[in-house]
Amino acid sequence: MKLAVTNLDAEQTGEIELDDSIFGLEPRRDILARMVNWQLAKRRSGNHQVKTISDIRGTTKKPFRQKGTGRARQGSVRATQFRGGQTVHGPVVRDHGHELTKKFRKLGLKIALSAKAKAGQLVVLDEAKADEPKTKALAAKLKGLGWTSVLVIDGNELDPGFARAARNIPLVDVLPQQGANVYDILRRHTLVLTKGAVEQLEARLK
Repeated sequence: MKLAVTNLDAEQTGEIELDDSIFGLEPRRDILARMVNWQLAKRRSGNHQVKTISDIRGTTKKPFRQKGTGRARQGSVRATQFRGGQTVHGPVVRDHGHELTKKFRKLGLKIALSAKAKAGQLVVLDEAKADEPKTKALAAKLKGLGWTSVLVIDGNELDPGFARAARNIPLVDVLPQQGANVYDILRRHTLVLTKGAVEQLEARLK
């Protein structure tokens, strides 16, 4: 497919041919959902924990004798039915992450890019560079382009001035192409790829 190339002044500077095997796939909600769940599961810290009986300080003595008292038999005052006792079946420290194959992750990224292209929310930028690293100037340019919620993906190296200027603008994210991921692509309305990012993503995903 062909897409127009624009610059930050909202001027068309040319056209680019996008690879249909990367930008022309049918959107698959099930694959995108699995990719987002995988990313968010990896981010979870998993450090929530309750105390089991071995974590509680206290005597190991039997509270009273087994028979003859008329009461239910008990083996420990640290058991769950006593105040200050253990919690059973509660959360413990663990890793919430799970595995997805490299082939599936690559497919998920292709489908996310294709979904943006099909929805008309993909823009190709000639270059993501700021003449002056000023947030106010860049925010005015983005407003002129109509980008209120946007993810900008550049090549291997970000322009320091552009990244610094975009840092304090709400709902604007800037990533190098190696950081491109399904969750960040889907959480912003507009996906902006530089020409360098398109070339490198196509080389990476073929």
